[in-house]
Amino acid sequence: MALDQSFVGRSYPPTEPPYEVGREKIREFAEAIGDANPVYTDAEAAKALGYPDVIAPPTFVFAITFKAAGQVIADPQLGLDYSRVVHGDQKFAYSRPVRAGDRLTVTSTIEAVKSLAGNDIVDIRGEVHDESGEHVVTAWTKLVARAAEEA
Repeated sequence: MALDQSFVGRSYPPTEPPYEVGREKIREFAEAIGDANPVYTDAEAAKALGYPDVIAPPTFVFAITFKAAGQVIADPQLGLDYSRVVHGDQKFAYSRPVRAGDRLTVTSTIEAVKSLAGNDIVDIRGEVHDESGEHVVTAWTKLVARAAEEA
């Protein structure tokens, strides 16, 4: 069954509690993706480039925004069958890098709901702000719920 178009524009409350970005999480993420840039692991290297502390690789924020998108996924009124979902696309637009010590919240909004060849497609925009309300990054996630197989 196709998803309800009336959900386009629906926003969900900011995530609580805020996600606290730690140096160790950034280091672990950088190691996991194989990025040895010292700005991700060495506070002095980051400070030499003008940052107050280590910064996170650009895709680090995916874990935070995807968790926030869980509010959309779990919305029973939307009716998305998550057992059939694959990750379709991901984009980021930064105002500034994510830094160790940031306390971030995410507000998720459904930007588009489409049906294509029996697949349901949901585009979710996640607006990430720090605890002072400063915009840090916008993340767009495309989820595709594959069509059910015919019996």
